[in-house]
Amino acid sequence: MKRLLVPIALISSLASSYVQAELKPLWEAGLGAGAVTFPDYRGSDETKQLLIPVPYFVYRGKYVRADREGMRGILFDSERVTVKLSGHGTIPVDSENNEARNDMPDLSPTVEIGPSVEISLWTSSDTATHLDLRMPLRAPFTIEKSPESLGWVFLPKLNLDLKDAAGFTGWNVGLGVGPVFAGKKYHNYFYGVEEEYATEERPTYRASSGYSGLRWTTSISKRFRNYWFGAYMRYDSLSSAVFEDSPLVRQRHSIAMGLGFTWIFSESPMTVDVPVGDI
Repeated sequence: MKRLLVPIALISSLASSYVQAELKPLWEAGLGAGAVTFPDYRGSDETKQLLIPVPYFVYRGKYVRADREGMRGILFDSERVTVKLSGHGTIPVDSENNEARNDMPDLSPTVEIGPSVEISLWTSSDTATHLDLRMPLRAPFTIEKSPESLGWVFLPKLNLDLKDAAGFTGWNVGLGVGPVFAGKKYHNYFYGVEEEYATEERPTYRASSGYSGLRWTTSISKRFRNYWFGAYMRYDSLSSAVFEDSPLVRQRHSIAMGLGFTWIFSESPMTVDVPVGDI
């Protein structure tokens, strides 16, 4: 980590302080369809493929915003530092349909919510390229009749956004990389094996808190006049994760990806100033 501090400080000192703005509708709404494929959980060797509806909603308020990064509240915003309210979640897993978890309790869907500190490290002179350090710290909970707190999750990452990538007008690319950390309660929810569910092939296991692996994300999108297209790919490496030796970890590398296409059918007559390059 110490090795990262010097280049980050140098990049930050070179960041441009001038940000251009453009007028865009306060909100836009649309609907479409998409396809996704992803592992049952990080470390699972079984995947799901789904066709899903893709709602499109962008809101460019001063304190509440919604875009490709999800809906979030803006708690603090300055030229260099923004504090947002961020969220994420996981889908349910039916253990009867997952060989590694056979005869174990199902995994309920989870939701994560918490603050994210985002530091602008560098912006190109034309504001088309941004490098940020994003540090979301979230509290995860299960979604069920009696919700259970799962401790904490911390996902710092370097994120690079490129507008008009490689000279292709209107195409936006996002690249992100960073480690994942979580508490032992979160790890044991997904990777722990209680004695009553242990077998010869699946021994009792308890995970500790700490490093949860490395995550790379790539996304690409383009807004046409009344349509939007987007695709993403996420690569997870669990090498050296504190739960790497769990019997529920069947593979240490996984890929999730998806794409979507939406028709934008409504927008606000009111416009607001947004930085060039933002959605």
